[in-house]
Amino acid sequence: MLDATTRSGGTATVTPRTAAAELAVAAAAGPVAPAGFAARATRVLLSPWSRLSLLVALLASAATAVLLFQPQDLLTNGWPPQLGGAAAAIAYAVAYGVCTVAFVPRPLLNLAAGALFGSQLGLAAALAGTVLGAGISFCLGRALGQEALRPLLRGRWLKAADGQLSRHGFRSMLAVRLFPGVPFAAANYCAAVSRMGLLPFLVATGLGSIPNTAAYVVAGARASTPTSPAFLIALACIALPGLAGAVVAWRKRHRLRGN
Repeated sequence: MLDATTRSGGTATVTPRTAAAELAVAAAAGPVAPAGFAARATRVLLSPWSRLSLLVALLASAATAVLLFQPQDLLTNGWPPQLGGAAAAIAYAVAYGVCTVAFVPRPLLNLAAGALFGSQLGLAAALAGTVLGAGISFCLGRALGQEALRPLLRGRWLKAADGQLSRHGFRSMLAVRLFPGVPFAAANYCAAVSRMGLLPFLVATGLGSIPNTAAYVVAGARASTPTSPAFLIALACIALPGLAGAVVAWRKRHRLRGN
């Protein structure tokens, strides 16, 4: 019977069975390092802070694109002539939604909707764009920013706002949309970081945005006749809520100082 090794000039010779076993072990252990690296890289790329960085990069890119393409030129140059009617309104609603994600002021877009499509069709396009833009912002904030930002909600004001939106999301967002003072984008991302549901957020946004949006759209549609009753009423509907919001904010600020 043969031994496991034979001595020939002081050199050990491995049997075929032992060599095959060592090769099998080496082959099994070989992919471990690359697989471990891939897993670590995947965890880093999908980590909350990496996704938040991606969100910031996307928003910065969108804002840069808006500065380059200048959608406010619609107010002076008008809509492309090859689009008209309902197709133009749908295209404008989509462009409106994308522009709000890129931080284009909604009053400017609402005025343009009225100037381009009139009061009724302009209002429909502006509201559709408002809900679309809010939904895109909410989904981006929820998917890319919520996990990274929720641990930072430690201040009293931040915790109070988060609790209000999480427990009473619909009525809180409805109030935010009805009364001016809270920027549109800020409200979107605050709701996304909270535990508020998407459907209540969209419904509250649509309903709460009607009065303010309608006032701007009518003002844009009647801008050519600034002395008409419709234009003057629209201006009043824009100015009075803003004034009321400023008074409420001033009173709350002084009340908090007194406490």
